[in-house]
Amino acid sequence: MKVWAVLFFCPTLLLSLSGFQDTFFSGFSYSSIMNEKIVIGRCDEDIILPCSFESGPEIVIHWNIKDKNNVHSYYKGTDHLETQDPRYANRTSLFHSEIHNGNASLSVSRLSLLDEGIYTCYVGTTTKYITNKVVLKVGAFHTPVMMYEKRNTSSFLVCSMPSVYPRPHITWKRDNTFVPESKTEEIGYLGPFHINSTINITESNSSYECAIENSLLNQTWIGRWTLADGFYKMQSEQISLSCQVIISSLLQNQDFSVTWSRVESQTSHDLAWYLSSSQNTIINEPRFSWNKELVNQSDFSMTLTDLTPSDSGEYLCIVSSSKYTLLTIHRLHVGICCICHDERLGNGANPEENLTLKTSAVRK
Repeated sequence: MKVWAVLFFCPTLLLSLSGFQDTFFSGFSYSSIMNEKIVIGRCDEDIILPCSFESGPEIVIHWNIKDKNNVHSYYKGTDHLETQDPRYANRTSLFHSEIHNGNASLSVSRLSLLDEGIYTCYVGTTTKYITNKVVLKVGAFHTPVMMYEKRNTSSFLVCSMPSVYPRPHITWKRDNTFVPESKTEEIGYLGPFHINSTINITESNSSYECAIENSLLNQTWIGRWTLADGFYKMQSEQISLSCQVIISSLLQNQDFSVTWSRVESQTSHDLAWYLSSSQNTIINEPRFSWNKELVNQSDFSMTLTDLTPSDSGEYLCIVSSSKYTLLTIHRLHVGICCICHDERLGNGANPEENLTLKTSAVRK
């Protein structure tokens, strides 16, 4: 938006802009172009507030917020921060090598929500004066996580946002059908917010999806939970549990991690962990193994050998990046095999008549 304005001579205004009475002279032009731009930044990151002008001699730059609080001042070829708002101390800087090329942009580091507002850039030379307005909006969207929890006999999915602003749009789907969330918890009165959205898993054979959208930052995160087929094995056997990202493009050009864990009521135990950026693998269970060739194909299936009945339970694979999280749950039941021989085997009796196979499945 451009607004053309005609400014009448006001010695007080010019003095406040320059800080010196001799900065401007009678040849000063009072017409100005007022530009208003919207800039979107992120909490804890840096941002540049743009401001350009037609260069001239004796450049004076003042950045204010809400037309009153001084953010940064420059004149006589150097910064003047004596009247700077303390909130901006050690956080602002101009591009000094570019000022004489008409660049009065201001860099602001370590943004917070308190930095939101309307900034005014006043630039004056001995021949011209210009005013630019910049509307700064600040958002927050730390990577959410999807958690699978067992509480007694019930199972839940929790989408947790540790720091988000403004309030996001949260949707849940079960088998691609929208469903209402069971519970929402929110911490933070003005923001950023810590939000937990929970849903009760009511159909064990269903898949669930949680989508979180931050409209200000134009950012969306998706978490998916899938229950794989159950497995029944005998002790001493081995089992291969799948964990494959079907849409591999979701992980392209992104760092991601993979975690396999054993899930029990209100707790879990990590079996193995993989980080794509370093290709680093940590294995906490010696009977656990990964196929490295499959890992390179976005297949993180694992093998567990020498099964025992105590291995029965739920196994969770989590593939997580900044935009996407996949949870795959497997339920394993390991049976006990006992072969009993009758005492008559030593007396020439038929072994086949005395061989008893007892199998019991241990369920958790």
